[in-house]
Amino acid sequence: MSYDEALDITAIHSVAGLLSPDRGLVATRPFRAPHHTVSAAGLVGGGDPIRPGEVSLAHHGCLFLDELLEFRRGVLEALREPLEEGTVALCRARARVVFPARPILVAAINPCPCGFHGDRGNRCVCALDRVRAYRARLSGPLLDRIDLHIALPPVDVAHLCAPLRAAEGERRDGRDGRASLHAPESSAAVRARVVEARAAQRARFEAGEVVATHNAELGPRDLARVAMPDASGARVLASAVERLGLSARAYTKVLRVARTLADMDGSSAVRAAHVAEAIGARLFDREAASGPPPAAAAAGA
Repeated sequence: MSYDEALDITAIHSVAGLLSPDRGLVATRPFRAPHHTVSAAGLVGGGDPIRPGEVSLAHHGCLFLDELLEFRRGVLEALREPLEEGTVALCRARARVVFPARPILVAAINPCPCGFHGDRGNRCVCALDRVRAYRARLSGPLLDRIDLHIALPPVDVAHLCAPLRAAEGERRDGRDGRASLHAPESSAAVRARVVEARAAQRARFEAGEVVATHNAELGPRDLARVAMPDASGARVLASAVERLGLSARAYTKVLRVARTLADMDGSSAVRAAHVAEAIGARLFDREAASGPPPAAAAAGA
């Protein structure tokens, strides 16, 4: 986190009255996870005097909305402008305040009201119409503002037990159990790749190639300069726009995600594989074009 970002976070938390007098600069990114009963004022700000809401308190950090579809629809719709503009403008009779609001939004939903749609044990008791009505609580315009939609299938017992069995075998072999031949990529390794990708984005900004420090903030001109795919990638993108009926907003989000995937891959060019992966991560768009809801889902922006 940069010094300027720390200053922004500290100022917001100070206005909200969340800093003790003896505390200095906030040195860690905020993580906010409001309950689904939160009010619109609690989420985006309000009150008298006006105070920042959770979306501003999570600025430069993470806003996690668990059980997204249990939030009141009017409360969720209040997130449209902050997700689009990166700010919240609150107007009252005696004051007008603009708070910054650019967190990473992470949300999670159940696949259906009973939670078992798509379960291999066929435990779901929800009719398809009920599943669709449940999912319709999340409006299209709000969903369009979320960059990634991915399914998270249940983890089977074999995978849950595998690390325990591997650790036990390594202990018998005289090893410490911290490594496994079949272990997934560690968080530290993923973090290192993320740091490298963010450094590449920062380097483009410092070189004057773009006017935004992060890919998430790239405007149309920046996208045209650094995120347009090669010829095969352009064909993949054009086909997806036609087949899935992607909006202009979704189109630009695919380009931003594809540029980020290229950065994670260490590639200066955005290739077809990056575009395909970015499109594949918009699961709800694919669902709308092809059929019923997936087994489970999570979203992030």
